[in-house]
Amino acid sequence: MTETELAALCEQYSADVVDRVIASNPIPGSMEFLEANKNETPMYVVSGTPEDELRPIVQARGLTGYFEGVFGSPKTKDVIVREVLAERGFGPDGCVFIGDAPTDHRAAADTGLYFIGRVGPGRDNLFPPGTVIIEDLCELAAAIEGL
Repeated sequence: MTETELAALCEQYSADVVDRVIASNPIPGSMEFLEANKNETPMYVVSGTPEDELRPIVQARGLTGYFEGVFGSPKTKDVIVREVLAERGFGPDGCVFIGDAPTDHRAAADTGLYFIGRVGPGRDNLFPPGTVIIEDLCELAAAIEGL
């Protein structure tokens, strides 16, 4: 396979992944949580997904208006969190990072944020013992209240 053919396959794979993400169903409770909190709480997307792919996904799903900012790689999650905290003057003890990956937990720990882990049905819990865990976002508001 030539480098040109490989590049074309990689580009097609990336486009297919983006299309599937855009078409996927939202996590139960996510839209209700976003709607209930959109004017109350500044929310951000912090992802390992390349930012140039992430922002069009958020826009295509009609979610842009819920978030103050949408950030992805190449910056790391901890760097993004530190930048948002500094820019907005937020203290880490007043913020919560909700995530589904160990890198999310690590970014929260590295920046002093509270963390709530999402472990979907049938998935292995990869978070350290004692981590607050929810199965879907129907439980999110109560989990935040319990911090």
